[in-house]
Amino acid sequence: MFLEHPDFLEPAEVARLVALSQTLKFVEGRLSNPANVTKQNLQADLTHPDYAESSSIVMKAFERSRPFRDFAFPKKIASPLLSRYEPGMKYGPHPDTAFMTVLTPQGPLGLRSDISCTVFLSDPASYEGGELVLHIGTKPVAIKGRPGEAFVYPSTLLHEVRPVRSGVRLVSITFIESIIPREDHRTALYEMTEVLALEGLKMEWLNRVRLSVVIENLKRAWSV
Repeated sequence: MFLEHPDFLEPAEVARLVALSQTLKFVEGRLSNPANVTKQNLQADLTHPDYAESSSIVMKAFERSRPFRDFAFPKKIASPLLSRYEPGMKYGPHPDTAFMTVLTPQGPLGLRSDISCTVFLSDPASYEGGELVLHIGTKPVAIKGRPGEAFVYPSTLLHEVRPVRSGVRLVSITFIESIIPREDHRTALYEMTEVLALEGLKMEWLNRVRLSVVIENLKRAWSV
């Protein structure tokens, strides 16, 4: 299961990130994953003065997003990283590393990648190719979001970025460690919480409270 989050970023935030991408230094993407020969992209230089602002804009969006919190149950979030794909660049089919050392506002931190997130910044009409493809069973799901739209998906999924044929694909990516490590547990909690939010006012109060008790007790049982 994945979360499609329209309007994750506000238009002014998208505009600022695009502007920062013009002044930020970008480096070879394989620096963060040298063993993967299919990775051909550019990523923001973490030492550049503008990197901290670019990361902070996206991190603040995570902090205010109720849909993201309800879906991901975040425990740790890696500092978001701008990534750029120019013509011919791609990221072949790959899994995300289970354990990684990442930057956070508190400094370098060990993180288990339970959930991955791609935030689209480029107008999809401005570039050809470059779709994020999630391989769900035998079905590839191709995603090309609007500026400011986020897609949050399990890190366990095989996924890829198809080659960019023209234009520039600009995104922000990050990884999340969840307090609920199992995907099926997160999905069950998300579905029950959604049902409670959508149908709660139609339920008898006692039944609504009983469902809330089940949800909260499952969070206690399944969290780490």
